[in-house]
Amino acid sequence: MRSRGYPSVNDEQTLVPPTERGGTLHNEILPQLRAFVVEGNVPDGGRIPERELCEMLGVSRTPLREALKVLASEGLIELLPNRGARVKALSAVEIAELFDLMAGLEALAGRLACEKMTAEQFDRIEELHRSMYLHYLRGDRPGYFSDNQEIHSALFAAADNQPLFETARSLQDRLRRVRYAANLGENGERWKEAVREHELLLDALRRRASGDAAEILFNHLRRTKAAVIAYDSGN
Repeated sequence: MRSRGYPSVNDEQTLVPPTERGGTLHNEILPQLRAFVVEGNVPDGGRIPERELCEMLGVSRTPLREALKVLASEGLIELLPNRGARVKALSAVEIAELFDLMAGLEALAGRLACEKMTAEQFDRIEELHRSMYLHYLRGDRPGYFSDNQEIHSALFAAADNQPLFETARSLQDRLRRVRYAANLGENGERWKEAVREHELLLDALRRRASGDAAEILFNHLRRTKAAVIAYDSGN
């Protein structure tokens, strides 16, 4: 079955002045600003350093604030009337509820992907998994996270269900920051466990074992939820 070619849920990039790369100013600023927030450069509830970001990105405050409005619509930050913006903090209850919902959506995506996925889509997921594993071996958390999110995005695309994809993308935006924190534990055990879960998922997709894929994804998200809540409670 032909894929609709949905856009990627994840598009994180390293902060680089937009003048050094192609593309429109807005399209350059948004992924860099999103990555800045997601990767924990500002604590929960902390103010967004607009002046510093303008200098880092080489832009004026007008395009920066337009990008901040997008992040606010994604649930990553809160806009404060006449006082700039701050990182939005999710409560433990909100995190638990959102992850439980995401677990259900990912389980469904796994089942549908096993039914509808093309050979090319599987090859892409496998390629991303290999790249993600290399980032893991190097201890490169941003690189690992980017590939990790691309894998989940590719899975939803392979499920070939527009409402499912759009709902997942909205939730992914809200969970992006706390999901990044899930692998930051001091001993790295959750990170290691997550890599193993992705290996099991890849095998299930290769076998088109829909039940196995659904169970692996559901449990993967539930364990990520527990890791996020544990990390937040310890910081």
